[in-house]
Amino acid sequence: MDIQAKLTELAARTAQHREVLLTEEAAKTALVMPFIQALGYDVFNPAEVVPEFTADVGTKKGEKVDYAICEGGKVKILIECKPSSVALNVNHASQLFRYFGVTDARLAVLTNGVVYQFYTDVEAANRMDERPFFTFSMDSIRPGDARTIEKFTKGAFDIENIVREAGHLKTQSLLRKELEREMAEPSDDLVKLLAPRVHEGRITAQVRDSFGKMIAATFSAIVRDSVNDRLSSALNATSAVANADDGVPPEADGQDAVVTTAEEVSGFHIIQAIASKVTSPKRVVMRDAKSYCAILLDDNNRKTLARLHFNGLTAKYIGTFKDKAEERHLISDLTEIYQFATLIEARIAELDAGGG
Repeated sequence: MDIQAKLTELAARTAQHREVLLTEEAAKTALVMPFIQALGYDVFNPAEVVPEFTADVGTKKGEKVDYAICEGGKVKILIECKPSSVALNVNHASQLFRYFGVTDARLAVLTNGVVYQFYTDVEAANRMDERPFFTFSMDSIRPGDARTIEKFTKGAFDIENIVREAGHLKTQSLLRKELEREMAEPSDDLVKLLAPRVHEGRITAQVRDSFGKMIAATFSAIVRDSVNDRLSSALNATSAVANADDGVPPEADGQDAVVTTAEEVSGFHIIQAIASKVTSPKRVVMRDAKSYCAILLDDNNRKTLARLHFNGLTAKYIGTFKDKAEERHLISDLTEIYQFATLIEARIAELDAGGG
């Protein structure tokens, strides 16, 4: 089973159990240990996965980190766990900070079983960074998460590659923040760069101020036009919805203009996680269209499990099915899809029984 399928199953487990896992020990046993197993490590081999790992640090004696993953007697990864009901913050990583410098580990994980934060030493060798270079949540697994997590598995683990990747991820994050800042409030440097390209004459203080406002407005217009283009494509395809209800394959819904979003992929993975409780997640596939994103069983357009209607400006809907009738449900957050697990499971049973 590949890492994506393993994460899908873990997401289903997390959704099913997180509300009753009120203690750290419960989260470790039900959520974190299966994640370690998914990475390919043997949780029952005390030479490979060491629970309650102890390494005295200065005046701190007898402190423990929840897990140390080892190879050849050397620590590769340190893992500190918190209850699933606790929101993670940097204060929870204090033991990881202390242990990082006195072990061979260059990768540390802080988790509550739902959110996983990965740390390394990009900024200074042998000193754990204060901010994680990668974070993912079982509540909403993003398309690129599996590719990154694959690098932490036993078979692919290469700490030098991980540290290099961590540097790239950190730089990308910083660039994104700078671009968002420039889009909201253009700096003098950006104004000085762009204004001379479109303005003839001297760039006075008044001109700079005016261009700063225009640049911000232009950024907003670009984003707005992009959204409107997608909305127009969806509205132009509304007539195809009725055809799809009559058995017309989603391909007929204008695949040449389809743009699959990260939210649609995350929604698909949530439905796949729900389905994994009653069938193989490999049977669940996504087939996107302009007006909706279809989630199918066995890649069969006559076996629709659900539809994701995410192309609107202000509202998102999940469509569930009984027979051939679709019922749309308004959602404000992707995690609300889990509320319809019973309907999705019932739909799988219906389709497997020969229903349409």
